[in-house]
Parts: sequence; C-alpha cells; structure tokens
Amino acid sequence: MDIFKMLGQFKDMQARMQTMQDEMAQRTFSALAGGGMVTADVDGKMQLKRIQIDPAIMADKDMVEDLIVVAVAEAQKKAADAMQMELQKVTGGIDLPFKLPF
Repeated sequence: MDIFKMLGQFKDMQARMQTMQDEMAQRTFSALAGGGMVTADVDGKMQLKRIQIDPAIMADKDMVEDLIVVAVAEAQKKAADAMQMELQKVTGGIDLPFKLPF
C-alpha cells in the first residue's frame, strides 16, 4: 500500500476523531439514583456538570453521599459508552494499538 495514501487516510481519521470528540464534549449524559432522588449530569468529557438532590433525603447524609456516587458513575458510564460507539463509527471498527483516554 502507498505510504502517502495511508498517511492521508490517517489524517482524515484523526480529523474525524477530533470532530467527534468536540461534538461529544457538547453532549450531556444524565443518570438517576435512588429512584430519581439524585440526578447527575456529565458532559462528553465525563466531567460533572450538575447534581440535583431531592430535598426530602437531605437528612440522611450517608444515603445522599452514596446516591451521588452511584449517579455520577452511571452518567460517566453512559458518556464512555457513547464515546466508544462514536469511536467505532470513526475508525470503522478497527482495533487501535493503543488505549484512548476515555
């Protein structure tokens, strides 16, 4: 295979990956815990953007802390899964020889 053609294809894939990452960063992924008593929102970079807590559970500090952890972890998992699906679209399902940071 022509090395210049391969380099061109790699640059195209790299540009598509950057576009995909930029688009994913704009998305919001939400998760509920405790039947909706806690809601966590993260962006496509898996950074926490918002937490909502039902005031009715504020008296139980331990439960609130546990539900926050569960909601944030689930929202981050949704973001990671979506990123993985988008990555497979960009790479055409090719296994990359390195691990991406998400």
